Amino acid sequence: MVDRLSDTLRFYELMDRLEGRVCGTRFLAECTGGMGWPRRGLYFFLESGETRSRSDAGLRVVRVGTHALKAGSKSTLWGRLSQHRGTARAGGGNHRGSIFRLLVGIALAHRSGIPLPPSWGLGGDPGTAARRLGMEGAEVRRSEAELEASVSRYIGAMPFLFLGVKDEPGPASERGFIERNAIALLSAYREASPDPALTGWLGRSSNRERVRLSGLWNNNHVDEAYDPSFLDLIEIRIDQATSP
Repeated sequence: MVDRLSDTLRFYELMDRLEGRVCGTRFLAECTGGMGWPRRGLYFFLESGETRSRSDAGLRVVRVGTHALKAGSKSTLWGRLSQHRGTARAGGGNHRGSIFRLLVGIALAHRSGIPLPPSWGLGGDPGTAARRLGMEGAEVRRSEAELEASVSRYIGAMPFLFLGVKDEPGPASERGFIERNAIALLSAYREASPDPALTGWLGRSSNRERVRLSGLWNNNHVDEAYDPSFLDLIEIRIDQATSP
């Protein structure tokens, strides 16, 4: 039988250890691809103001993610992080390439009371969205630009940690095992979490039930049970971690 509070406490103890191994949290707004990132790994985003309730002091992890879960995938850890960051120079981004960006954008629009662009999340690219809506592609990009920039600012200011894991891409990857079990442990979707989202958390303005109830910027795995053995695996990989 699992002890969720004890496992959550251990998870954050491991995050503290990871923070020491990689020389602190990063901010995507300050990151570049030339910082020596491990080729494959996981990331753990925290959020300012989202403090933990029962698992000691500190910020709460609000998103867990990885990449290259399909066999043959060539994606890298930095490649995935850069999709979440958006375009550094222009300050925009592509929410169609990042579910994290899509979810944050929806919540930002709802919180501010501004209309969500009708093309948001529609189609695989602005051109496809434009055709479905009977608009020009340039018009779609203009209508989304302000919200994309707001998303970049919001995500860019969120501290995060990363953990290198050198496994092969595929659905049975070690990274995938860690990702889904970390999400399941931290999620409040199925049962009360030791560290619920605070009343003012932006995700409470989401139109996605899984975000609102889980307290996470994740859609997948929030309704699953977790296997506590993933914590042993994280510990092993943290002991092998180095700072880029």
